[in-house]
This record gives sequence, C-alpha cells and structure tokens, in this order.
Amino acid sequence: MNRPSNFMPTPDQDVLDVKPLRTLAPMFPAPLGVNTFNQSTSPPLIFVTPAGQFQGGFGDWNNSVAKTFFAFGSKDAGVGKAHNFGDQNADDGKTATFGDQNTDDGKAATFGVKDASGSQNTAIGDQDCAGGQPAAHWSSDVSANANGPIDTTPITAYRATQPNVISLDDDDDDDENYVANQTSASGRKIKRPSRLSRYNMNDGLGSDSSNSMKTKRPKASHKKASADNELTMVPPSGDPREIVEAVLMTFEALRRRHLQMDEAQETSKRADLKAGAIMMASNLRANNTGKRIGVVPGVEIGDIFYFRMELCVIGLHAPSMAGIDYMVAKFGDEDDSVAICIVAAGGYDNNDDDTDVLVYSGSGGNSKNNEERHDQKLERGNLALERSLSRKNVIRVVRGYKDPGCLTGKVYIYDGLYRIHESWKEKTKNGIICFKYKLLREPGQPDGVAIWKMSQKWVENPTTRGNVLHPDLSFGAENLPVFLVNDVDNDKAPQHFTYITQVKHSKPLSSMNPLKGCRCLSVCLPGDANCCCAQRNGGNLPYSSSGLLVCRKPMVYECGESCQCSFNCRNKVTQKGVRIHFEVFKTGNRGWGLRSWDPIRAGSFLCEYVGEVIDDAKCDLNSHEDDYMFQTLCPGEKTLKWNYGPELIGEQSTNISPDTFEPLPIKLSAKKMGNISRFMNHSCAPNVFWQPVQFDYEDDRHPHIMFFALKHIPPMTELTYDYGDIGTDSSGVPRAKNCLCGSSNCRGFFI
Repeated sequence: MNRPSNFMPTPDQDVLDVKPLRTLAPMFPAPLGVNTFNQSTSPPLIFVTPAGQFQGGFGDWNNSVAKTFFAFGSKDAGVGKAHNFGDQNADDGKTATFGDQNTDDGKAATFGVKDASGSQNTAIGDQDCAGGQPAAHWSSDVSANANGPIDTTPITAYRATQPNVISLDDDDDDDENYVANQTSASGRKIKRPSRLSRYNMNDGLGSDSSNSMKTKRPKASHKKASADNELTMVPPSGDPREIVEAVLMTFEALRRRHLQMDEAQETSKRADLKAGAIMMASNLRANNTGKRIGVVPGVEIGDIFYFRMELCVIGLHAPSMAGIDYMVAKFGDEDDSVAICIVAAGGYDNNDDDTDVLVYSGSGGNSKNNEERHDQKLERGNLALERSLSRKNVIRVVRGYKDPGCLTGKVYIYDGLYRIHESWKEKTKNGIICFKYKLLREPGQPDGVAIWKMSQKWVENPTTRGNVLHPDLSFGAENLPVFLVNDVDNDKAPQHFTYITQVKHSKPLSSMNPLKGCRCLSVCLPGDANCCCAQRNGGNLPYSSSGLLVCRKPMVYECGESCQCSFNCRNKVTQKGVRIHFEVFKTGNRGWGLRSWDPIRAGSFLCEYVGEVIDDAKCDLNSHEDDYMFQTLCPGEKTLKWNYGPELIGEQSTNISPDTFEPLPIKLSAKKMGNISRFMNHSCAPNVFWQPVQFDYEDDRHPHIMFFALKHIPPMTELTYDYGDIGTDSSGVPRAKNCLCGSSNCRGFFI
C-alpha cells in the first residue's frame, strides 16, 4: 500500500513500519515514508530506527553505506559463529528489536521457586576472567532447582501474536507507545486507526525519497560523506579507547545540534534517536564486529552515559530500549542462548543497595495498564538469564540512576562483570509473578557504582567526606563550597594565593565599547530572528535549554548587562557561576588537582579561568617561575575536533585545524590570585576544553576564558585540559615540561 507522505509529523505522530519477524529480511524504517531494506546475509533481525524529520538524504539505499546498517547483526568475533539475537524490552515487556535463538535443543529449563524472604545459593563452577577467553571455557553444567519446574517456551518456538508496540523513549516508565505493524505475525491485516490516515506506510520496495516532504533542515549527504567517515572521524591509532571516545563525541555533537534545530522549530523530537540513526547509517560505531561475552574493548568500568543509544553505538548493549541483551554462544560442542548484558534502570523493582550484589527482575508483564499486566514468561531474555545461571558466563551490568542535574533524566553507569548465582520467582506488589536473578560482581575489578554512591552521599551530606583540610577554599565566593582534601600525604595546603571570581585587569576598561545588547523580553528564544545576540552567534543560541554548549566556536557571545532579557535567559550560562560540587585534591605525582563529586555531561560549563591579565611588555614566556600562566595556544586534535560530524547532516564542518588556529593575545596568570581553574592539570587526553566567551565588551581580543566538559565525566575523575600542543620535540621551547598525564597518546611535553 503506497500513500503520499507529503506531510510534517507532529510530535505525537511517529509511525514505524515493522513487518512480522519471520517474513522479512532486516528492514530499517526511516521517517517520512523512506523505508530501506538491508540485503545483508546476517540472520533475520529488525532494528527499529527512530522516526524524525530526516529527508530522503540517506542516499541510495542499495549502496554500501546502507548495507552496513545491520545493527550489530554480524558474526560474533568471540565465538566465530553467526548468531541471531533478540532483546527483551524492559519497558512494559514490549520488544524493540527481535531475534530467534536456539536454546539447548528446545528443552524447557527448570527454574527455582523461592519466596522473597528466603535465600539459597547455588553452586558456582570454575570461574575465569572472561576478558578474552573463548566461550567454550565456561562450564556447561546445568544446576536445576528442585523447588518447582516451570513450563518454558523455547526461543525457537516463540512467535509474536500481537502487533509490536515500539516505545520511542529512553525512560523505563514510558506512557507513549506507537503501533508499528500493518500485519500481525499470522499475516492478517491490522486496521489502521483513523488518526494515522495521513501517514504513508508503504512497503518501501519502490520508495523514492523524492516523495519526502521538503523541509528547511540540512540534507544529509551520505553518498558523499559516508565513505570517508570512518577514516576522518575514527582515530588512526586504532586504540579502542580513543575509538570509543570518538564515536561518543560524534554522537553527542549530532544530538546537541539536532536538539538545537528542534528547539528553534519548536518541535520535541528525540534528538538522541536521530543521532543514533545517522551514525548507524554511516557505520560510525565502535566494536561493530558482533556481540561478545565479557569485556568490551575501549569501555571502562565507571564510564557514564546519558542515553541508551550511546550504549548501542559503542557495542556495550545492543538494544536501544530492552533491558536484557543476549546472544547464541558456543559452550564446548553446544550452542546456547545466554545473557551478555543487562541494564538495571529502575523500570522494575530491582534491589541494588549493595554495590557488589544486584537482584535483577525479569522482563515482561510490568504494564501501567492493569488489564495488560500478566505473569512473566520464561522466554527470550528471561530464558537467556536462566541459561546464564547454568553456563556461569559473565554478564556486563549497567546501572541506571536519576540524573541529579535533570529531573526527568537518567545516568547509566557501567559497573563491570557479574555472574548470576541464583534465581527464583515471587509475586510483586502488582500481583504478577516475577522472575528474580541474584548477580554477584566479579572480584578484583575497579570501583564503578561504589564511587557514584559514595560521591552522592557527600553531596547530600558534605560532612561525611573524610580527609578534609578545608571545607571551602573559596570562602563563600562560589555558589557551592570548594573542598580541599588530601588522601595521599601530609601536605596541608597548596601555595598561598588570593581567591577571586573575576579577572583582574591591569588597566581600566572604560575605554572599551560595551557589547550591543538584545531587546528580547524576559528571555531569548530559539529561532528568534530579531535577537541580535542569536544573530551574532550565527543565527542560533549557543546553548541548549539545559545549558549545554552546542559546539565549539572561535567566539561565543552571551547576553550581557546591556541586554533587556532577564538573568534567567539561557544565553547567560557562564555568568551564573559554578554549579558543580568541586574538590581540590592532592594527586600522586602532579601536585594538586581538581575533580567533581557530580557527574558532568559533555558541553556543561565548569568554571572561568580567572587571574591577572598580563601585559605583553611585562610577560616573559620563557620564565620557568610561573606555572599558572594561561595562553590560548593551539590545543590538541581531540579538542579541535569536538564538533564532530556536521557534514553528516549536510552542514559545513566547523572544526579548526592546527594550521588555521589563531591564538588570542590575552594572557592570564593565576599564580598570585585565581580560582579553582588554577588547579586543573594538563593532559594530552583531556576531558575539558577552553572556549572564549564575550558578554561585556566588543573587544574580542580579550574575552573571558570559560571551561566546558569535552565528554561525559564520571564523579571523582580528575578534570584536565590541553595546555597547548608543542609536538613531541621540546627543543627550542624553554618552558616545556615533561608530561605525566599517562595517556596512551601522550606527547611527552607540554608548556
């Protein structure tokens, strides 16, 4: 059925065209009637891409770019066997991605019955680190609980009998679902609701992007850009950590830009799903060789994420919404479907008070509608967890918590490897039978969630922080106290300095012309063509509604005192001061450093570099005495490429190369007076970058130097920025110092 698609979807009208699993090759619905088919030889899989206002700019869907969009459906690198995979949705038991898997020759597994108050440990076989070991090394002993078997449905026999409902939200407590099928699993046609009559739900075989609605959005030029994306955006070193960070940086840059465009057009689309779809279509992913058991290269314990799509694009957890990720792996001469990763995000009643123990609830049956609630079934994801109990394979665990910086957001923390030690079933408070799985964390791993819980405890009650030398280094000058702590040695305090919050100029500024202000009432609004501050920034406000910097620029212009908008205007982010719980701490080999108790999102404002403005005539750059001199030297490549991927959405790249970088004449010294920024150390792999910001005077030669987060930063991670790239040869640079950052791409020197 073909219908025209010349319409603009409203925020509550997103329709995905998903056919029954066993009747189609992998199909990737795109919005506005542009549907695509993957001709891959991978096992059947439907990967539901997000709906949004993309034009038909994905190019010819028969080209190599489209064929790479198989959503982790490749052969697994760990077991060397092609596998299907299915994902049980943790959101009300519905599925987002589907797969058929073989489970122990279709035999029903047994499942222990236990009440909520009881406790019984199962025997644990020989354990191994599972970091890169073949799956066959795991024990294949199956320990059955004799307290009561449950009839199970093997995955190979499972068929959906109802229209698949796709949730387009990250939250585990979604209310809004979207019917995606035109036919049921049995092949019967499903009547389309009248409210969807305007939507084109054709089969896409002869779909032409020319039928897409014209929009002012930039057209994605995938034909031209995709072929070179992996070469230009993936670090040439091949280091897994650098690749993961580059992929996440690209995702976040695309998400922020799409969010900026959505806000300007007053739409409420999911920018994270749009960014994920673009990256999948462009094959910009890390660890895309297939699913694996155990460690994911480049992902470290304690890493934090703000969107489930981030887990997808780095290969940590393939389902974009489901809580259980599983695969078919080989154990000796047998194939079995086992769980490889779970996300405990609060959608179910999981017990995670103990940082080394997780009681995880199975998936399914947990609907907000009482009529749709039902007992959980031992199939698919739940069955894979039960098989993992028998196989004793390690499982990656990602724990989700409320984002302290956003009332409705979540923070996902990778907590390392666990094993299932026992399972049972119990009745929940809603009256349904729920499966429970007790997982124990593998010993010898770095702390993950434990650091999160510890730092959040300090935020709630700062007096619980030990080894405090001073409760507020700023003496009340900042919005929040800055703690001074030393967990390393007996050093009592850093070198004496005067704490200030504003730059100290050596000359009066009365001769400078004030920056012309806008005439916006109350606050500046996105997309307002009459706002001169937005026009000065290229036509868009530089910050999102949550205060995140969208992209790095030669200069960001904020609203100032000459503007009529209020202090609550979103374009006054840096003028509102420090909003993060910082602590100055003693490092092991680099003096004093700076870190945060809070998680920090990429693009978040941290602080301003303040100190004394140094006159060029009095500035001796070859002096070794001032270790607190700030200069706008060209930072490393990682900082310059923070604006990854604008060409993916048809825009011109805004990245600056070292050859075109132009330093500013301003020089600041925080040796005698300064703030927390003076304690940020150098790193060749920084997590912070500096950005010139102007809001008071028209002289762009002397802006404010503001620091923003380069990436998501977990609590208690040292904050560092690149002091300036002088290469690997320090000859001819008298002030060059040996670098102790310890990163894999350390240049050896900094200035």
